[in-house]
Amino acid sequence: MSRSPAGPLTDIRVLDVSTLFAGPLAATFLGDFGADVIKVEHPTKPDAARGHGPAREGVNLWWKTLGRNKRAVTLNLGTDQGAELLLRLVAEADVLIENFRPGTLERWNLAPERLHEVNPRLVIARVTAFGQFGPYAARPGFGSLAEAMSGFAALTGESDGPPTLPPFGLADGIAALATSYAVMVGLHNASRSGEGQVVDMAIIEPILMLLGGQITAYDQLGHIQPRVGNRSVNNAPRNVYRTGDGEWVAVSTSSQSIAERVLHLVGRSDLTEQSWFGSGHTRAQHADELDDAVASWIGQRPTAVVLAEFERAHAAVAPVYDVQGVMTDPQYAALGTVQRVEDDQLGEIKMQNVLFRMSGTPGSIRWPGRSHGQDTDAVLKEIGVTAEQLAALRERGVV
Repeated sequence: MSRSPAGPLTDIRVLDVSTLFAGPLAATFLGDFGADVIKVEHPTKPDAARGHGPAREGVNLWWKTLGRNKRAVTLNLGTDQGAELLLRLVAEADVLIENFRPGTLERWNLAPERLHEVNPRLVIARVTAFGQFGPYAARPGFGSLAEAMSGFAALTGESDGPPTLPPFGLADGIAALATSYAVMVGLHNASRSGEGQVVDMAIIEPILMLLGGQITAYDQLGHIQPRVGNRSVNNAPRNVYRTGDGEWVAVSTSSQSIAERVLHLVGRSDLTEQSWFGSGHTRAQHADELDDAVASWIGQRPTAVVLAEFERAHAAVAPVYDVQGVMTDPQYAALGTVQRVEDDQLGEIKMQNVLFRMSGTPGSIRWPGRSHGQDTDAVLKEIGVTAEQLAALRERGVV
């Protein structure tokens, strides 16, 4: 199946027994850099992610990205034989990623202690909404609940509108990045000590870390950050502005020098002389006045002129894109962000490339997401399961 260079993690085997987004996406990030990822799904209940989003000719399109660089295997872990086969895979693995409700692996006699008896070096990442302990641990949960509980939704939206949830798996994606990082830390430790460990990843936590120093500000000042729409409480002008031809651009002035350049560009140098203009926090307190100045200038000019003038002034601006804009933008094209991949079912398809470029050990997309159970026979053969045994296992619904 390999269609391009394998990457630096070729000596790492990952068992992805998770579903939906945070766990599987963490495994995808590892597979992108060469890890041998074995995606384990129930024989009759595939990962629900296979049914999310658009499909073409019955083939799910999101799965082509989420399932890329993975070998697809079916196992009913709730059966004794299925659990035994997983243990045989664990013996040859480095990482196991799961996101069942706490206690599920234990009920199947697959608790971390049992897994570590088979393979002491195994890094076990347990990804759940609320973590492995505490009053909410047994509750069902998804990323949307993390976006609500973390304070993200309370911060998002206009000041006079309701809290707003993102229309995509934001908390899941952040948790996936954190999980892949945690796995690599665990692998590094295992390489030195020979000992694996358990990663307890609660989806409600990583997104909270990215919301800034709100906990410390509340602790020390009792401060609760309000909803401010597209503005920032830390600097201004910072907003989206409509251009003269009806499109939108985003402007940010996180640094003082950029703020000064923007105001000079729009013909309001007088505002830079005000005492409150000297810091981002005090500029944010005068956002109405600054927004009026920038919006008026941008609204009188077509998008191409706005972008060109901002670039000439070395000020920070970007067009507001939908996915069509991403697909045609020359910067994304130069970076190779959108990759063409040959797929066995759909022919050539496009998807986002690996997350970053490395000069010596780059990642790659070796193949898109595979069909449910497509690699079961090949993977189980690697651990000594014969064709006759496979047939019997299939008859009993184990695979």
